[in-house]
Amino acid sequence: MGRRYAAGRNHDPGPGQPQAVSGLSPYLRHRLLTEAETLGAVLAAHDARDADHFIQEVFWRSYWKGWLEQRPGVWQAYRASMAPALAPRRSGIACFDAWTEELIETGTLHNHARMWFASIWIFTLGRPWQAGADFFLRHLIDGDAASNTLSWRWVAGLHTPGKHYVARAENIARYTGGRFDPRGELNEAPAPLLEPPPPSPIPLPAAVPPPRGEVALLLHEEDLAPESLPLGGARVVAIAGLAVPERRSPAGCAPRVAAFTHAALADALARAARQFGAPAEALTPAALPGWAATHGRPVVTPWAPVGWTAEALAEVEAVGLALHRVRRDWDSTCWPLATRGFFPFRAHIPTLLARLC
Repeated sequence: MGRRYAAGRNHDPGPGQPQAVSGLSPYLRHRLLTEAETLGAVLAAHDARDADHFIQEVFWRSYWKGWLEQRPGVWQAYRASMAPALAPRRSGIACFDAWTEELIETGTLHNHARMWFASIWIFTLGRPWQAGADFFLRHLIDGDAASNTLSWRWVAGLHTPGKHYVARAENIARYTGGRFDPRGELNEAPAPLLEPPPPSPIPLPAAVPPPRGEVALLLHEEDLAPESLPLGGARVVAIAGLAVPERRSPAGCAPRVAAFTHAALADALARAARQFGAPAEALTPAALPGWAATHGRPVVTPWAPVGWTAEALAEVEAVGLALHRVRRDWDSTCWPLATRGFFPFRAHIPTLLARLC
């Protein structure tokens, strides 16, 4: 997470080769590991200056979530533009086709390759960015509504208007160790995409403490660290879990993605049962109202940021199940700072580290 990560993080030697990346992204994405405990471990092992690149990558995740949480209309517009999409056809560009196969076969892709892929998809192949974002979301084990949607918009030049990311053959050849060299195959002088500016940020709802006394706890795939939830004086007497990875896309998700998500939920339910000494079970959205009625207690759930899980919870609430959402101090502190670009947000990182880690 320190100097070796900083020196090697942009290099993609290919599947099965040693890489200078942590591999923690799927676990952070579902909060099997929290941001606070991850960065606490970083600071215990490294000087913050040596680990600056890794620290920033963790905060990028919080920045994306906070930015989208304050502009839910961007997610809604993306969802409205989607239709079931098939896997992309072969392009004839060796690196792009190899990354396509790698993503489908492994459920992951190096971050630098994700940027190259998105740029080639948009600017060389001329395909809609929304379809590319959908392809990633269906296949990435660490697929996240905010990080995925907004990263694709950033590459296209829509997140920071007029500033787009252009994949260049020299850069690809350099950071893949010469495995690929798409010289003459890429559009290296594209104009950024254009659309009306995103809406101004809306204030986050105030965080509300959980009710006191006996409660039922509803875990979900966005936050699977029940041991550190801010439950205050609540006493958990029943636990349910919800995972709906098939709602990532109109075309569902890859079996590998569904399997990882459901296994992560099962792990969290087992830990929660031990932590609180209460029965735990995975349920579908349709079964949740009956479960809540059986236990007759207020239902507390971790805050679900903008995305498919939040949509599923909203549907449950629409049929009469009241949910008490608890938001972590990490999110309540970081998210309101994500009103502009990442660089103004980054200026707050030293203060955030001192307060939250």
